[in-house]
Amino acid sequence: MRPGIRETARSEHRLITYLTEACETAKSEIKGFTWLTHTADMKAWPETLKVIWVFETQADKMLAQVDAKDRIFELTANALKDAAIDLKLSDRNVRLDSEEECQRIQGGDWRRRLAKGY
Repeated sequence: MRPGIRETARSEHRLITYLTEACETAKSEIKGFTWLTHTADMKAWPETLKVIWVFETQADKMLAQVDAKDRIFELTANALKDAAIDLKLSDRNVRLDSEEECQRIQGGDWRRRLAKGY
């Protein structure tokens, strides 16, 4: 049975709280990391959830894919667990991106970039 709108909203609110904590931790640990966000189709919550970790440059993003990917997955998994969201993490729902690429491709318009499924 799918959760109702109210329970989905509460779940997302909890997730935002714990992702904010993960974000603050990552800022001090991961070079070039600047912020994170999430997207989801609320009618298919949490299966469609994507967490996007944003880096300043493409070089920072590439370095993080090698040196910090495990830590990024760990921080994301902890946020989901603390928010009581059962979702197996993969490259499909945890993404790395950069300000530099958004600026180059979407002119810095993150709303448009995220709507395209990044």
